[in-house]
Amino acid sequence: MPIYLDNAATSFPKPSQVTEAVERTLRLNAANPGRGGHQLSLEAGRLVMECRETVARFFGIGDETRIAFTANATEAINLGLFGVLQPGDRVVTTSMEHNAVIRPLRALTQQGVDVVRVMADSFGFVDPAAIQQACLSGTRLLIVNHCSNVTGTLQAIEEIGPWCRKQGIIFMVDAAQSAGIFPIDVEEMAIDLLAVPGHKSLLGPPGTGFLYVRQGLNLRPLLYGGTGNFSQSESQPLEMPERLESGTLNTIGLAGLKAGIEFLEAIGLDHVQAHDQELLGQLIDGLSSLEGVTLYGPLGSEWHGGAISFNIKNIDAAMLGFRLDREYGICCRVGLHCAPVAHDTIGTLPEGTVRLSPGYFNTTDDIEQTLTALRTIIATES
Repeated sequence: MPIYLDNAATSFPKPSQVTEAVERTLRLNAANPGRGGHQLSLEAGRLVMECRETVARFFGIGDETRIAFTANATEAINLGLFGVLQPGDRVVTTSMEHNAVIRPLRALTQQGVDVVRVMADSFGFVDPAAIQQACLSGTRLLIVNHCSNVTGTLQAIEEIGPWCRKQGIIFMVDAAQSAGIFPIDVEEMAIDLLAVPGHKSLLGPPGTGFLYVRQGLNLRPLLYGGTGNFSQSESQPLEMPERLESGTLNTIGLAGLKAGIEFLEAIGLDHVQAHDQELLGQLIDGLSSLEGVTLYGPLGSEWHGGAISFNIKNIDAAMLGFRLDREYGICCRVGLHCAPVAHDTIGTLPEGTVRLSPGYFNTTDDIEQTLTALRTIIATES
């Protein structure tokens, strides 16, 4: 069995409960939720409702109808940005964002939206004071990556959100790398829009995700079509979540997402975070002791989660990743990780880095085997 250290892309393996929930739903009831009055359709609708309630409970969302299910965080981010911003609006973001944010914002600039980017420091951290300074009068929205997929740097959203709320600025959080590792409460953190994938640290299947929309925000849909209700009208419903959920939902995937979140609730997020910090600490200590290694991002645990990036002097990152996979069965990610501006910020553009991202099912032995493999490769290349 390979050692899988690419959980920042998609978590693997999944808990057995997730696999069983997907298989059970596919085998016993893959009917269309909310599209009929027969018993299987009603049962599928209840499953979707239960998943919505589970998501709401996990993220401190008071009204589960404010959750719109999507295929992934990218769709959720596009739904939020294009649903809120209009020509002439001003939006502030950071230099640590993923292309899931960068590319929609670039498209919106072509429609007359003004985009301001706040630079992070060399560790990938964005000073909240710099964000506040950038949010001049008239700023409509601030979007921040909670945890970097390149450096694992955690941003201080618990400080930024309440400030935005006082200023009347819509606060949007990309939680692709933090949801399922770090606690997120939309009320305590004053988050107005929260984009989350199901297939990463929430341990759900690919094809799942959601956008939370604060009460009072009315977004323009990205898609228009059948919603299972208000069928007599040619106009898209105004009510959430139907307004943002046209077409058949991924009931099978949502069954798995519900099971993944329930797995996390059962073991406790504190335990998940402690395990993540243990493995990251072991990686940081081990990599720091290797000759020629340059680590990126914060080296302490307080502001670091999920992933760690590094390079080794005189060893090409792509070749290193190839050797780890082919010779040692270690799965990692190399390159720019769909975040070129973040790499430019930390000085690794255009080559990128090697990224290791342990997950809940990795062990300290996995990390030690990886470090041993790296020592051997360095010795053979010197």
